[in-house]
Amino acid sequence: MSVREFVVLGTASQVPTRHRNHNGYLLRWDAEGILFDPGEGTQRQMLRAGVAAHDLNRICVTHFHGDHSLGLAGVIQRINLDRVPHPVTAHYPASGQRFFDRLRYSTAYRETVGITEEPVGGEGAVLADTPAYRLEARRLSHPVESYGYRLVEPDGRRILPERLAAHGIAGPDVGRLQREGRTGDVTLEDVSEVRRGQRVAFVMDTRLCDGVTELAEGCDLLVIESTFLDEDRRLASDHGHLTAGQAARVARDGGVRHLVLTHFSQRYGDPEEFARQARAAGFEGELTVARDLDRVPVPKRL
Repeated sequence: MSVREFVVLGTASQVPTRHRNHNGYLLRWDAEGILFDPGEGTQRQMLRAGVAAHDLNRICVTHFHGDHSLGLAGVIQRINLDRVPHPVTAHYPASGQRFFDRLRYSTAYRETVGITEEPVGGEGAVLADTPAYRLEARRLSHPVESYGYRLVEPDGRRILPERLAAHGIAGPDVGRLQREGRTGDVTLEDVSEVRRGQRVAFVMDTRLCDGVTELAEGCDLLVIESTFLDEDRRLASDHGHLTAGQAARVARDGGVRHLVLTHFSQRYGDPEEFARQARAAGFEGELTVARDLDRVPVPKRL
């Protein structure tokens, strides 16, 4: 059975706390797994969440601050220790190649798996275009080069029973129509409508910028940093971050269905204040203030 969910491995910004690990997130997309921003301790959090190295097909790093990348060394070595049998591709800012190299080869180990390095540069790019999804990156605004990621499923077709009945199509002819696109004079388009593909975006350390807006537009699930509360918006801007209210307004204006706030500063004790400020900003969709080891389903297709 296919599973589409977002597994939260860590939610702390800058430093871990007693209740929050460094960043780390896994998107399960049917038979594939994409690991985002493995911070320190990610390998242990994977064990706690029931995520194996064999589940990983891609690793996406937004930028090379430690809370988003220090776990790369352990994760890459675990991929090799477990002899993962399929290709694993790593995406990260091209300007951070030296950091990726240091983390990949930080200690001695036996390299048994060839990890394909596909860095991203400029304003962003389409990183992969597969039958299951298109993976895109967009440049963000942070003191070091940073990118957000967006996964877009291709549109499909939704069969409409009333149109089948109107054309007198039933039984095996329905399956033939779906496989071949036509039965007799009736085409698939005659008896169906477009079913928009699901969209998921992952936006970490950034100020408000065009990249944030583009990544969030029309998403079913938006996972986005909200390091600061609104009263510290000046501090957020100075350090290249978002507040809870800013993140929520991005989601509201982009028509996001489910908003996940994460990457919280250790200065705040009450996580529910992030939710209150997101609602005050006008976001009315489903809202999650992330906790370590949460599992967030991708919303079902409309």
